[in-house]
Amino acid sequence: MAEATPLYETYLRAPLRFERGEGVWLIAENGERFLDFAAGVAVNALGHAHPHLVDALKAQAEKVWHLSNLYEVPGQETLGKRLTEATFADKVFFTNSGAEALECAIKTARRYHFSKGHPEKFHIITFEGAFHGRTLATIAAGGQAKYLEGFGPKAPGFDQIPFGDIEAVKEAITENTAAILIEPVQGEGGIRTASNEFLRALRQLCDDKGLLLILDEVQSGVGRTGKLFAYEWAGITPDIMAVAKGIGGGFPLGACLATAEAASGMKAGTHGSTYGGNPLAMAVGNAVLDVILADGFLEHVRDVALVFRQGLAALHDRFPDVVEEIRGEGLMLGIKAKVPNAELLQAMRAEHILGVPAGDNVIRLLPPLITTAEEAREGLSRIERAAERVHGAHEKQAAQA
Repeated sequence: MAEATPLYETYLRAPLRFERGEGVWLIAENGERFLDFAAGVAVNALGHAHPHLVDALKAQAEKVWHLSNLYEVPGQETLGKRLTEATFADKVFFTNSGAEALECAIKTARRYHFSKGHPEKFHIITFEGAFHGRTLATIAAGGQAKYLEGFGPKAPGFDQIPFGDIEAVKEAITENTAAILIEPVQGEGGIRTASNEFLRALRQLCDDKGLLLILDEVQSGVGRTGKLFAYEWAGITPDIMAVAKGIGGGFPLGACLATAEAASGMKAGTHGSTYGGNPLAMAVGNAVLDVILADGFLEHVRDVALVFRQGLAALHDRFPDVVEEIRGEGLMLGIKAKVPNAELLQAMRAEHILGVPAGDNVIRLLPPLITTAEEAREGLSRIERAAERVHGAHEKQAAQA
């Protein structure tokens, strides 16, 4: 009989144990090498053991790890200035995770209207298929029944509507609406991309109605789509944005970015975080930006993304019984499977390549942004072999039926 685990049994884990990583590769305890196109669910933007990140972490670890926000943390000023200079934002609040960044974004939007004399404006319009985190507020924002079940009444103030339906957005706005919250590309929801036209229409609607536009770029941000942030493709700017995952390159780090106006209600004492923005996190975050903001880096992401799109299109053409559709932007890609996605994912693991399951029967491909064209082609070959496995298995079943 297997020994009982001391861990909460909240995860369905693959029976894989990784000992170390090198760039886009993970090495298991038994020495087997896996091409990591999961990247810790889009977290390991610069792959594993990136020398610049390792050096930054080691150097800071020998100085001071944690101070709390009782004191000034110079690394926060540096990273905050770099983020505001590179984006729409004027203000930054540092967190430890994407869910915390979303909590801060929600509170910032509500507090803005409260400070303007409109405490009744606390409702936020969100979209079906969204995933914003696992806190009580963010599961309410996401609205997915499987995450809400069993945790008591849904936190009030979140109004879900169909993704991409601008008329439904207009109809959902009331005198209680404070903001609209959207992922430019839904990750967990199945790599569903909001069109540039839709994002521009949301921006215009917020301007017309005095609402705040909040973007969740936890997964789509920090170079993932080939721009520093996905909103840039639409030529708009949000009022508030949640960031995490790639910004820490594997170190727990998130941030809520806002314009000075949107953040104007967040006075001393209205929000806080014990660990948020500690010196270790800031050292790594600054090191990540050193790489991603370097000349040519985002162009490299776009070039490699093109290799992926062409290869995945060919895969779709060759195995229409396995692959229904290719989705996504940049290196945030999705294979919508015709077979159960778990079946294709298992076949990929058999070919020693890792992906991430998502909603709508999709497998996410989230390779590190440092992936080379050669590594992309190697990954595509492995996915092709996996699709061939699945195709062959289904043909065999059909023949036996």
